[in-house]
Amino acid sequence: MTELIEEVVAGLGYELVTVESSPRGRLLRVFIDIARGVTVDDCETVSRQLTRVFEVENVDFDRLEVSSPGLDRPLLKAADFVRFAGQEIRLRTSVPVDNQRNFTGVLQGLRDDAVVVDTEKGELVVALADVEKARLVPKF
Repeated sequence: MTELIEEVVAGLGYELVTVESSPRGRLLRVFIDIARGVTVDDCETVSRQLTRVFEVENVDFDRLEVSSPGLDRPLLKAADFVRFAGQEIRLRTSVPVDNQRNFTGVLQGLRDDAVVVDTEKGELVVALADVEKARLVPKF
């Protein structure tokens, strides 16, 4: 179903960040992004289109929520680590690096399928496969 959602969202000019669903698929949460920032109208447009497509494709759900990923947007794909280079992130590794799993620093991008972050302790290089979770740090 994620492929179907991604096709619809991309067709409307947005990026699909992620899809969450409740255990039995009754609630679908779709997070979208666009370079200029997501508006309520964007969410409404995507929601309307997905509802139509789900009717045609017989996708069974009770509730659909479409929203932006928020200021602390998760970084999930390799392209995210390239796009948001220069921004501060929080990163959690699946395996400890120097007895530490949580890091904060400025994302430098990707190098040979590894995430590069400039931290207080110096440059951190972590294989993309070893990144458990990464999010932007909001600036107010």
